[in-house]
Amino acid sequence: MELFEKYGIELEYMIVDRDTLKVLPVTDRVIEKAGGEITDELPRGEISWSNELVLHVIEFKTAYPASSLCNLSNHFQGAIADANSILREMNGRLLGGPMHPFMDPFTEMHLWPHAYNAIYDAFDRIFSCKGHGWANLQSMHINLPFANDEEFGRLHAAIRMVLPIIPALSAGSPVADGLITGFADTRMEVYRHNSEKISSITGDIIPEPLFTPAQYQEKILSRIYRDLAPFDPDGILQEEWVNARGAIARFDRNAIEIRVIDVQETPFADLAIAAAVIGAVKLFIDEELCSYTEQKSSGSEPLKKIILDTIKDGENVVITDELYLHALQIRDVAVSAKRVWEHLIEKLIQKQEKWISPFLPCIDTILKEGTLSSRITHALGANPGRESIDRVYRELGDCLESGRMFLHHN
Repeated sequence: MELFEKYGIELEYMIVDRDTLKVLPVTDRVIEKAGGEITDELPRGEISWSNELVLHVIEFKTAYPASSLCNLSNHFQGAIADANSILREMNGRLLGGPMHPFMDPFTEMHLWPHAYNAIYDAFDRIFSCKGHGWANLQSMHINLPFANDEEFGRLHAAIRMVLPIIPALSAGSPVADGLITGFADTRMEVYRHNSEKISSITGDIIPEPLFTPAQYQEKILSRIYRDLAPFDPDGILQEEWVNARGAIARFDRNAIEIRVIDVQETPFADLAIAAAVIGAVKLFIDEELCSYTEQKSSGSEPLKKIILDTIKDGENVVITDELYLHALQIRDVAVSAKRVWEHLIEKLIQKQEKWISPFLPCIDTILKEGTLSSRITHALGANPGRESIDRVYRELGDCLESGRMFLHHN
């Protein structure tokens, strides 16, 4: 598959008790009810259902690479409705958003105990999965294909340029442990620390400037496997998916997987963010913003600083890195991350990229009303108690069920 010929989208959701919002570890029962047996992957039309590391999370993903993002939202919404119908019998429901607001991951985490559980046991033995960074972080993954080494290099270079500003569009996790954390994207903040025992696994979130598969294998994957070996004598985790950077090469399917995106309150918002991110990547690949040579010369440290700032402050962060702004064709010396996204969307509209048109209303809502994180924070007010948090997150569950965006002034 060539660049932008197909797309793969994965959405993860937490399962909670309908009355109390407590974590409900029943993913295996849901899959068994839907398909007649407990399995790690259940194809159901356009969308497959699958398990994740923990028993309280279910993943929906495109059953095969999709030729268009259009209508995927409806397919995901159908899967959500089907799962909620099954969960109703268990007094459960799916919760929108990337983090449970008051889950205790140290007491409520249960690993998937069925097929492939040796992988999860290995992760738990090495890193201990009893923490937010493993048990409480639901995301959207975007898989973008490449056809050959040249396309891999161009795609990897473009994705590196876009990664730092993605949380400014997708941050949705301002609450954990019943408190406003001070991070717009708490999910990414805990995610980036979850493999610190073996630092090469996550690296600096921003992948290293490597632009051939051979370089990537040598400098990233081989190093990870070497560092893991003393902790993983049976080689259970010696696979490319153990790489936890913000975007990872999946040579097994000739794709790069973007992993820094918080799942939203409705798949209509998820797919709008996917469209914006893919559009920005395409602008770089088409060299509409700067040349491929300039993209390759971008060092990881400046990009890392920007992503850490957007993880902290979301769309409100002010970007002052002149080289980065210049690469985006922004001539100001200081620009908010929100304005950067407005600039990129304007570029896509000017290019008459008609495929993005159906997603513009959702993108416009995010840019005008703020990220999901900002909308949640505004709805909660200062120093919210358990009752306020409970009310807002019930509303997020309602948004997921009905397919509408969360607006703090509703």
